[in-house]
Amino acid sequence: MGMIPEKKASSPDAVHPVIARMVGEITKAISGKTEIIYKVLLTILAGGHILLEDMPGVGKTTLALALSRTLSLSCKRIQFTPDVLPTDVVGYHMYHKDSDRFVFRKGPAFCHLLLADEINRTSSKTQSALLELMEEGAVTIDGETHVLPSPYIVIATQNPITCVGTQRLPESQLDRFMVRLSIGYPDAQSEVEILKTRQGTDPLADVRPVADAEMLRQMRKETDTVFVSDVLYGYMVSLAAATRSHAAVRLGISPRGTLSLMRMAKASAYAQGRDYVLPDDISYVCRDVFCHRLLLHGTAGSREDADAVIRDVVASVPLPWTD
Repeated sequence: MGMIPEKKASSPDAVHPVIARMVGEITKAISGKTEIIYKVLLTILAGGHILLEDMPGVGKTTLALALSRTLSLSCKRIQFTPDVLPTDVVGYHMYHKDSDRFVFRKGPAFCHLLLADEINRTSSKTQSALLELMEEGAVTIDGETHVLPSPYIVIATQNPITCVGTQRLPESQLDRFMVRLSIGYPDAQSEVEILKTRQGTDPLADVRPVADAEMLRQMRKETDTVFVSDVLYGYMVSLAAATRSHAAVRLGISPRGTLSLMRMAKASAYAQGRDYVLPDDISYVCRDVFCHRLLLHGTAGSREDADAVIRDVVASVPLPWTD
C-alpha cells in the first residue's frame, strides 16, 4: 500500500445526515459560526467537555441553549462569581425536621448539559467541585455518590485573563476540557443579519429537536468503533512527544491530551461518514485539543503563542506512511 490519502477529510460540511441537521438547526440561532458549531458537536460525539474563551456578548449562552434544544437535553446555567460555593454547584444535604433525617437537594449540576458561565471568575475551591463531575460523571457528597445524567456535557466559558475579576484556571482543570474554542466576533454580514432578526423575536424560537439522549448515546458508541491504524496511533503519540521536547514548552501534552486527540479524530471521521481515521482528521482538531494544555516558558502563554507552537509541531512531525 502507498501513503495514506491526503485528500481534504474534514470540514464543517458534515456528511452524516443527523449531524448536518444539528448544525442546520443551531445556525438558526448562531449566525456565521458554522465551524465552531461543528466542532462543538464533534466534542460531544467524542464524549468531551468544551471550554469557550471569549468576550461577553458573542453568543456563548445562546449556543449552549440551542444545542440543548437540538439534542433534547436538560440544560442548566450557573453564573460563576467569587461568592459561589461548591454546594451551589453540586447540591447539599438539608435536615428535615418532620422526617428527622437529612435529604439531599440536588444542585444545578444535575442535568445533561451544564453551562458554567465565566468559570474563571470564581474561587479555586468552587472550580475544583467541577473536576469530579466532569471526569467521573458523578459527585460524592458526605460520602454518598450521586450519578449524573447520561450523557453529561459541560460547556464552560471564560473571559480573557485581561478582563477585570478573572484568574487563570489550574492546569489540572484545563486538562479536563477536551477542546478550547472561541466563537469570536461575527463578520459584518452576520452581524447585520443579527440586527434584522432579533427585533422582538427569540433567536431560539425556530430551533427544533433533531436527536435525543438515547440517540446521542448510540452515536457515541458508533464513534468509538471508528478504526484507527497503528501508524496513526504512532503519529498522534509523535505529535504529543514533539510538544514535550519543544524549546518553548515547559509542560507538554499529557496522555489525557493524546486520548482526547484520538477521540476527536474519530468523531471527525464519523461526522464525515467514514469508519476510519485519516491524518487530516487529526490535523483538523489538533490545535483545539492541544493549545490550552500547553504551559510555555517565560512570559509566553497567550492563545497566539500556543497556536504558533502547535503549528510548528504539526509542521515538524512527518505525515505517516503505510506499508
